[in-house]
Amino acid sequence: MNCCHAPIPLPTETSLPVRVPAPAKINIFLHIVGRRSDGYHLLQSHFRLIDWCDWLILSPRDDGVIERRLAPTAPPALRALPDAADLTVRAAQLLRARYGTPELGATIELEKTLPLGGGLGGGSSNAATVLLALNQLWKLYRTRAELIALGEALGADVPFFLFGDDAFVEGIGERLTPYPKPSQTVWVFDPGVAVPTAAIFASPLLTRDTPSCTIATLSHSPLKNDLEPVVRQLFPEVDRAAQWLSQFGVVRMSGSGGCLVLYAEDLLLPDPPFGRLVRCQTIGRHPLWAWAK
Repeated sequence: MNCCHAPIPLPTETSLPVRVPAPAKINIFLHIVGRRSDGYHLLQSHFRLIDWCDWLILSPRDDGVIERRLAPTAPPALRALPDAADLTVRAAQLLRARYGTPELGATIELEKTLPLGGGLGGGSSNAATVLLALNQLWKLYRTRAELIALGEALGADVPFFLFGDDAFVEGIGERLTPYPKPSQTVWVFDPGVAVPTAAIFASPLLTRDTPSCTIATLSHSPLKNDLEPVVRQLFPEVDRAAQWLSQFGVVRMSGSGGCLVLYAEDLLLPDPPFGRLVRCQTIGRHPLWAWAK
C-alpha cells in the first residue's frame, strides 16, 4: 500500500510506460491567521510528505489525445467525475498549452489508494506527479519554478508537491520554506468520510484569527488544526475516530479532514472499530524530486 522511499530514476525510452507515485502529505498543524479581501484564507502550516500514495501509469502519445483511465478499484465518486474536472487531465492540458505543442498527448491511468476528502492532498499530489512526469516524457524540461507557477492555477496544495521538500507553508499555500525534520512514524486513521474542503472553509464556526508564528517560534507555540473543531462537529465519524485514536497519544486532523494523524514511534495499534488505520513514515523529499531542476 505504501509507496517507495527511494528516488525514482528519470525515464528512458525503454522504461515506458512509467509507473510513478503521488505521495500524500500530512499537516503537523494548520493555523488560519486571516482572510484576504477576495475571500481566500491566509494560513500557516507544516506540510510533511509520507509514504502512503496513489500511483499513476503514464504513456506519452503523439495524437494530441489526453486520455484518463481508472483502475477497476477506483471509488464511484472518482468514476463519476468528468474528465474535464479531473486534476490529472487539467494538469496535462495546462502543461501542453503553456509549453508544449498540439500533437502532444498522454494516457494517464490512476491507481487510487488515498482517500477522497481525507485532507491528505491526494488530488493535488496526482496533479503534481502528472506535471513532473510529463515534463520529462514530453521532453519539455521546464524548471521547478515554472511547474510551481502552473501548479498555483490548479490548487493550493499543488505547489507544495512540486516544491518537493517538507515545508513551512504560508499565504494561501504559495509561500514555501524548506522545513526538514527527522524521519518519523505516524499512524493515519481514515474514518471513510469525504470532507468537502470548501464547506469547511466557509463555515461560520471556523476560527480565522490565530496569531501568526515563525519557524523560530514554532517550538514554543501552541500548535493545532483550526479546521478540526468544525469538521468534528459536522462529521460525527471524524469525531468518533479522533476519540478512539487519542487513547494512544496526541492526535491531530490533517488538512481539512477527515483523516486523523497519531504521532507515535514504535507503537503497535489494534485494528480500529471502523475505517482503516495505516502505519506511515515521513519521507522528507518527493520521490520525483529529480524530475525537475
